[in-house]
Amino acid sequence: MNWQWWEENPSSEAEYAAKRLRMVNAQIERRGIRDRRVIEAMRAVPRHLFVPERFRFMAYDDSPVPIGFEQTISQPYIVAYMLQSLKLTGIEKVLEIGTGSGYQSALLARLSEKVYTIEIIQELATRAEAMIDQLGLSNVKIQCGDGYLGWPKAAPFDRVVVSAAPGQVPHPLVEQLQSGGRMILPLGDFDQQLLLIHKTATNKIFRRKLVPVKFVPMTGLAEKIN
Repeated sequence: MNWQWWEENPSSEAEYAAKRLRMVNAQIERRGIRDRRVIEAMRAVPRHLFVPERFRFMAYDDSPVPIGFEQTISQPYIVAYMLQSLKLTGIEKVLEIGTGSGYQSALLARLSEKVYTIEIIQELATRAEAMIDQLGLSNVKIQCGDGYLGWPKAAPFDRVVVSAAPGQVPHPLVEQLQSGGRMILPLGDFDQQLLLIHKTATNKIFRRKLVPVKFVPMTGLAEKIN
């Protein structure tokens, strides 16, 4: 994988790198994330490049950051928690719903074999694709569309991660999950819970509530079904 870091200037990049290491130490490791591959990915991926320039001073804060169009880049800890819950080994084909800034897509690129990511807002999809290309991530495919429907032509997927909250679990995503696969998503309207879904080798579905969260709502078909 060819990583081509885009540098604003050496001093700024050094400062951002220092902030990134502090973020991982204080917000990720000290809060219980133990998956070394997730930790190393978050140390490597320059989160600030996925944040609009006017908000870059917030890029490594312990909070979501606006990226425009009433969307956010999620809190670093929640991103790490969700990725750790997927138990990625590096050989998986992953479906991501809600590309947003593309930050989580870049992390997934380091943690899995192939990433298919869907963003419903064209401007965000275009922006994320440009950054993914800039970083030389050849194992990520981005599509603008309604994530509720998944990506049938590329299914099945070993893992599915959803970064916007529907009112109910999208049935197409469960159908596109490979036997033995795992899916994680925020679920609910005001009182949201992070939900982990495991599809067994015999296609039985097990659900487990993890932690309370607050994500932007899933739009598109999810709004009509809810």
